[in-house]
Amino acid sequence: MITISDLTKTYGARRAVDDLSFDLADGRVTGFVGPNGAGKSTTMRMMVGLTRPDQGSVRYDGIAYADLRHPARVVGAVLDARCMHPGRTARQHLRAMAAVGGIDSRWVDHVLTEVGLESVADQRAGGLSLGMRQRLALAGALLGEPSVLLLDEPSNGLDPDGIRWLREHLTAFAGAGGTVFVSSHLIGELARFADDLVVVGNGRLIAAEPLSDIAARSASGSLEDSLLDLTRGSAEFAAAGTTAVPATPRLATPLPAPPGSATRSTLTEGSLR
Repeated sequence: MITISDLTKTYGARRAVDDLSFDLADGRVTGFVGPNGAGKSTTMRMMVGLTRPDQGSVRYDGIAYADLRHPARVVGAVLDARCMHPGRTARQHLRAMAAVGGIDSRWVDHVLTEVGLESVADQRAGGLSLGMRQRLALAGALLGEPSVLLLDEPSNGLDPDGIRWLREHLTAFAGAGGTVFVSSHLIGELARFADDLVVVGNGRLIAAEPLSDIAARSASGSLEDSLLDLTRGSAEFAAAGTTAVPATPRLATPLPAPPGSATRSTLTEGSLR
């Protein structure tokens, strides 16, 4: 279980994330959606210690990210697929990540195969397509065999085959008990594999519910229509460059664990292997 409590971040006069609280259950794929500027990327950066919150906390089974003994073995994150040295080969990039994370370098070839990059392992990252760099970034996230994946727009640059591969991989990861938190503007694609959604606008929580419940809010049963209705006000204020007065969050309840799923114990190095 990941618990986000009262998370807040302000840049000057702008509050990017405003008192955000929700839970993420194990064994579920949770989509993270909202208009541009809603605070999604800032939230995900705070979840892995890249941005310091003004207040609030993020706990992984009760443990703060900074207190995890081996963070890469708990959380795998892809927040920017461009964050790799263009002069290093794909294999060199992953070996450097393994060294920093205290991970056995023999795992590198395994994850390269897992993401379908074994044939370009010795090509420089700067010469790879955006889709290949996305796959390489995911390989880096998988290096530590984590129980959690945090992915910010992982479908960018992927062709239809790559999008299907990503969907199947994330579904299988959650099916094995992992926690997946993925932001995306591809609502139609997200609707095909997400179990739950966290919806934000102007940095505030609007809803945290099973995807089917959010889709049912619309008379048409369309997830896209429901999300447009939920976020219309925050999107209009963002377009106008105005800070909206936040509405009271709608049914912002903890997301349920899947029926019959086993409860995960407190994260330790031994429990992640």
